Amino acid sequence: MPSPRAAHSAFMWQFLSQPKPSTLRERLWTPPDPMLVEEGANGERLVARIRLLVTGLLLLIPAVNITFWGFPQENLIGLYVALTAFLFSVGVSLLVARDFYRPWLGFATSAFDVTLISAELIVLLLLETPHAAVNSKVVFECYFLAIGATALRYDVRVCIMAGLLALGEYAAIALTTDALYDLNSDAFAPFSYGMFSWQAQLSRLILLLTATSLSIAVVFRAKRLRLLSILDRLTQLFNRGYFDERIEIEVGRARRYRQPLSVAMIDVDHFKLFNDTYGHAAGDAALQLVAARLRRSFRQSDILARYGGEEFIVVLPETDLDGARQKLEMIRQQLAETPFQLPEQEQPGSLTISAGVACLPDDGQHPVELISIADGRLFAAKKGGRNRVVGGKLQLVETSVM
Repeated sequence: MPSPRAAHSAFMWQFLSQPKPSTLRERLWTPPDPMLVEEGANGERLVARIRLLVTGLLLLIPAVNITFWGFPQENLIGLYVALTAFLFSVGVSLLVARDFYRPWLGFATSAFDVTLISAELIVLLLLETPHAAVNSKVVFECYFLAIGATALRYDVRVCIMAGLLALGEYAAIALTTDALYDLNSDAFAPFSYGMFSWQAQLSRLILLLTATSLSIAVVFRAKRLRLLSILDRLTQLFNRGYFDERIEIEVGRARRYRQPLSVAMIDVDHFKLFNDTYGHAAGDAALQLVAARLRRSFRQSDILARYGGEEFIVVLPETDLDGARQKLEMIRQQLAETPFQLPEQEQPGSLTISAGVACLPDDGQHPVELISIADGRLFAAKKGGRNRVVGGKLQLVETSVM
């Protein structure tokens, strides 16, 4: 099976290269954008901490009741429900604390949160307080918290599942309660929780649908903002901010598993002169061309970004210095040999690149060290005549200067 890193990068590559969902069904029932998988994991950790705190407090209620009033049925039922919820919360907290996260976990924990609220209402029904089960103004509102928390998973499917589950479970509770009891009988007077009305119950179901719709809208908005925040608008590569996040993760993983990792800084040669000669529109087209060539040349698991201006940077996980240098040399040669058509120009133009490569662990153990050394080697490549790749302390891959 692929590692979580490889899966994340592969999904991200597919997201950037494939057409976006167009129909409503595709938008509502497609897997989360890979850029949000890590955000979903962070949201799951936050929800896990809150769930653990809440279930721990809930466990205190039957524990205190048993301490002072013994073991009547209602205390035992409350203890079993609260203990089950607490143990589940502990298990999930331990999983996410160990960086275990899969998209299905959001489905499981969201379903548990909703069902836990329904279980509390069922307990009220079992304790012969049917009006509390269908007219509760405290427990029922917890559905909104559970549905709202689904937005933190950044998966529209989780929002839909949790909303429909809450709708179905609460509708079943209301129907069952109405079937078992004559809820408006004088036997329940003075109706501390209010009389039963299907109009009120339908209003509650509509509110659950509204909360679900709101959580879906939040996820769509978050996806859009996240996409805008991580992509460079001109080249559609990752931007520097996202790259800085990812390199920290990749370097940490490489150190943890004792694997090589390479970083390459890439610069378009004489780009200022190119801009001055052909204009900024041609310069933009040139950057887009280089970005497209780089994207096609690197693996799905590599992290490629526009670092600034005409500079690009790439992280190559599980790649040593020789492998990275050979890869960059192949790309450099292909680009130098391929002419491209300039906007509003009859004659095709040409571009070359220079690159500097650094590798973990030989060149450093931290992202700042690797980027600094790769940048220094890029400077050496440009100083040595450009259109070349530098990797290693003194090694130059010699080429003809174009």
